[in-house]
Amino acid sequence: MGGLTQFGQGLILAAGLASSAVNTHAETAPIEAHAVFSPQIVSGSDALRHVAYELVLDNFYDSTGVLQLTGIDIFAAPSTKPLAHIGGSGLAAALPPGVELSADNSLSIKAGGHAVILIWLALPRDIAVPRVLSHRLEFKTQTGAVQTVDGVPVRIDTTPPIIIGPPVRGGLWFADEGPGNAQSHHWGGLIADNGQLTIPQRYAIDLFGLDAKGHAVAAPIDKLAQSRLTDWAGFDSEVLAVADGVVRDFQDGVPTHDPLAPQAPTNDLTPTSLYGNYVILEIAPNIFVHYAHLNTGSVAVKIGDRVKRGEILGHLGDTGQAGAPHLHIHLSNSVNFAGSEGLPFQIDAFNLVGRGTEGEALNAESDMHLSPGKGKPVHDAMPLNGDILEF
Repeated sequence: MGGLTQFGQGLILAAGLASSAVNTHAETAPIEAHAVFSPQIVSGSDALRHVAYELVLDNFYDSTGVLQLTGIDIFAAPSTKPLAHIGGSGLAAALPPGVELSADNSLSIKAGGHAVILIWLALPRDIAVPRVLSHRLEFKTQTGAVQTVDGVPVRIDTTPPIIIGPPVRGGLWFADEGPGNAQSHHWGGLIADNGQLTIPQRYAIDLFGLDAKGHAVAAPIDKLAQSRLTDWAGFDSEVLAVADGVVRDFQDGVPTHDPLAPQAPTNDLTPTSLYGNYVILEIAPNIFVHYAHLNTGSVAVKIGDRVKRGEILGHLGDTGQAGAPHLHIHLSNSVNFAGSEGLPFQIDAFNLVGRGTEGEALNAESDMHLSPGKGKPVHDAMPLNGDILEF
């Protein structure tokens, strides 16, 4: 949701193959570490296999003092050769929004405190899909001593991601705040509710319609706050069922607001409060598609309706917690928002026309160098953050 944050976007995890040397004299750090959710392997539009998961690190004892995380090595257990090393700028790119490294490129975890690392791992082509990933974490104490945590297993869920159709009809679309971007308000939006820590929007995408030159809005970039809804290329576009399914929840009648209009913050973590006008479609047991920010009066279905793939559910709007007209879409394991886990998905067919940044898409003066109708055909893959798609 949201769909408009800062112009531009950060590069996610620098997952090189360099490894840090193991210091056999390092002490064990008093850190409890675990994964939020077992990840699935998903094929990206970049033709790579990706794993997205989160490590929660708890500096357990009040007496420990501050621990500085300096790096993480990731292994395909039981191999001792790292798949990737996360440190420096890579560590900075794996932190939720608003969390920054210290001057020495380490992450401070205060005594009794915790940290969350969002890991976007590209699996090398020459290895089989691992069943378990293990991790070696290195810390510095306040006295400069090195401490480590070895192990931290993360089990891979071998269930293939669900394949869906396009959520919109035709045209060019910019995938904003999308998969692979830890600084997005989607993946970085961890929810602690009723004894659970979940990430409903782990793989969410905000789709902005683009004109033939790759621009989301016709207004000058310094006057976006004065733009009209009709200045936005995707406004009122048809929103489609991505698969056969049953409507489990919906809302209509929430007024459309002006682009970039200030939104009152809410602590009510429900679709009714967050999504504006929406549809939630169950397309398989415990697999739900959430469509948010639909145009007022456009929702064409009701609870219990059975719909077919490609059927019109509503039209793209600017309602709820949205910054400008766009379609927010994500899949999860619950009809609810809080307490649900975001699930990966792959779209069966689209053309990858190019890549860009939010700033470029919002700047009517930018040159996106696009060739509509001449994109790279992509099949059974997840669009990634910054992709420009043609359905």
